[in-house]
Amino acid sequence: MEHLFLIGIGTGNPEHVTGEARRTLREADLILIPRKGPDKADLADLRQQICAEVLDDPATVIREFDLPVRDASGDYRKGVDDWHDAIAMAWAEAIARHEKPVHRVALLIWGDPSLYDSSLRIAARLTPQPMIRVIPGITAMQALTAAHAIPVNDIGAPFIVTTGRQIRDHGWPAGTDTAIVMLDGQCSFQSLPAKDFDIWWGAYLGMKEELLIRGPLDIVANEIVARRAEARAEHGWIMDIYLLRRRS
Repeated sequence: MEHLFLIGIGTGNPEHVTGEARRTLREADLILIPRKGPDKADLADLRQQICAEVLDDPATVIREFDLPVRDASGDYRKGVDDWHDAIAMAWAEAIARHEKPVHRVALLIWGDPSLYDSSLRIAARLTPQPMIRVIPGITAMQALTAAHAIPVNDIGAPFIVTTGRQIRDHGWPAGTDTAIVMLDGQCSFQSLPAKDFDIWWGAYLGMKEELLIRGPLDIVANEIVARRAEARAEHGWIMDIYLLRRRS
């Protein structure tokens, strides 16, 4: 493999795939699609749908592979590092199974490779190291603020993008009144003084299953927790994100 394309595909709407992403997919010899188990088959199916819509060369090979599962039982950082090593090995093995020499390999990255995604760190583990090209995509943050038709920041004011773990462990981040919270499977906004915040929450952004809730946190927090649990049980998976803004 000489070139590795990491292609941001947005948050579930095939129309989020940019013209540059479509052109780059057509340049690939091999496209890798991760499988995350039967409960998350929708994610692989969506990538297959995008490929079917974009590709015009029957010679382009699409190969699915099983994504390793992270061991969450021990130290968090070590577990993530070991997981990334295993994913890099899974990429290499999937490429090695290709019958012909592969020059250009593409991976379709949910959202954008730059925002709370580890594909670039995983790619750095490959040996020999390919030329890496990143194609930007629409982030979950953009999809959220567009769905609610709100600006991400107040006039001239900073905001922070963080994780549920950071909110739970360290509380509200200093120096800002606005936070975008990602990777939060535990509804960590429940650890904050609800009367002090407004929330804009979204799940399955850009997809037909899209869910949106907004309002004062002390009024809508329980609704979000319940709707999230119901949706996860129904679909077997959920991707959600929310914006919190401290009231003046």
